[in-house]
Amino acid sequence: MIVDSMENVELFSSEGKGRGLKAAKEFCAGDVIFAEPAYAAVVFDSLTAHVCHTCFKRQEKLQRCGQCKFAHYCDRTCQKDAWTNHKSECSAIKKNGKTPNENIRLAARIMWRIEREGTGLSEGCLVSIDDLQNHVDNFGEEERKELTADVQTFIDFWPPSSQQFGMQYISHIFGVINCNGFTLSDQRGLQAVGVGIFPNLCLVNHDCWPNCTVVFNNGNHEAVKSMFHTQMRIELRSLGKICKGEELSVSYVDFLNLREERRQQLKGQYYFDCTCEHCTKGLKEDLMLAVNDENKPSQGVVKEVIQFTKDTMEKISKARSEGAYHEVVKLCRECLKKQEPVLADSNIYMLRIMSLASEVLSYLQNFEEAAEYARKMVEGFLKLYHPNNAQLGMAVMRAGVTHWHAGLIEVGHSMICKAYAILLVTHGPTHPITKDLEAMRIQSEMELRMFKENEYVYYKMREAALKNQPIHVMPEPSSNTTPNSIFHKKQ
Repeated sequence: MIVDSMENVELFSSEGKGRGLKAAKEFCAGDVIFAEPAYAAVVFDSLTAHVCHTCFKRQEKLQRCGQCKFAHYCDRTCQKDAWTNHKSECSAIKKNGKTPNENIRLAARIMWRIEREGTGLSEGCLVSIDDLQNHVDNFGEEERKELTADVQTFIDFWPPSSQQFGMQYISHIFGVINCNGFTLSDQRGLQAVGVGIFPNLCLVNHDCWPNCTVVFNNGNHEAVKSMFHTQMRIELRSLGKICKGEELSVSYVDFLNLREERRQQLKGQYYFDCTCEHCTKGLKEDLMLAVNDENKPSQGVVKEVIQFTKDTMEKISKARSEGAYHEVVKLCRECLKKQEPVLADSNIYMLRIMSLASEVLSYLQNFEEAAEYARKMVEGFLKLYHPNNAQLGMAVMRAGVTHWHAGLIEVGHSMICKAYAILLVTHGPTHPITKDLEAMRIQSEMELRMFKENEYVYYKMREAALKNQPIHVMPEPSSNTTPNSIFHKKQ
């Protein structure tokens, strides 16, 4: 069911949290509470020629705007739908002879919309751009320097013929982008491709253990295309039962961090101190720092292993950036050998190394070892994450596919089914990643039946199929993936 109005939510204000949204009726797991088109959105600088500037889908061949030579579109439909937002931008780019960065472009698109529609409430919005938090007063010295530079670049780019805005108001817009810019993903939700402003989403407060999740939908459902000309929207979806009058919340950061790490990230990017139950009571903290009960290591040994892990992760990061994936595997193996006698399987330092090892080993086609690490990783994740967490669902999906590639069809199929159940809630049945997963589930179920009927024949058929097909290369490990925080922080 597609919900494009805001009738399902109510705006409230409290002394502790400020404004927020609460449920106007009861919801069940997987319900779309509201859907919202972007007020303004842009593609990341690095992907402007690879992602449609209207629907934000990655495509191999895109049509370029014949005038500015900058904007790219899937087809004439996307180009036509984009013209209202691109017209002024197109003219400014041609006049300047160069294109500013994504931050300036997003600010300009917001300003041009304000020029067209005014600063009041836009249709379907519960809050205006003027009333969104900018936190400029909380900026540190370095952030203020960046803000000053952005404002000056914006003024140089902004056409004299357009409505003129004061320095303070321009600063407000950049402040809004800094702490409210939402990360947009490609059609399968696997890569971050842009940033947009969604005013209603900005009203949903944070909780480390939220009752809602946010998913970006590029207009893959026909009902969406008829509702929003931009063919893109975010959906706020319920993770479980929500009672009428209950506050709606999402997590701004990945839960799989220690509470002090989460608090530091929230304070640094969103300028507030988290007082959610999981932070104040330290829930799950014991599991995240659990040690091997059988060996009962001393505090000194635990501290030494954790420091060794941190040092190793720095080396891994360097090796990954250089494409030295065999070195990454070597470092992971060495670290895990040191961790296993000391840390428990739910310890986040061990989980991080196992996640890296599984990803890189899959890329190197070493599926059996990758599957073993993936299985242990999933077992740890299941103890820590909310049962309907989107990142848990994606991790279980990747682990299931890894087992499938390794020929471990029973475990692989089970994990794929588990991931499918989670993503039905977090992404919905029409999202491309859920559809892909459904196809995997059907295929793996068919292979599992073959396996149970005759294990020997199954492996012979599998071996023959692999010999007659080119090796399927897994995606190269990259840091350019969808961030774990829902809002985009300027890099």
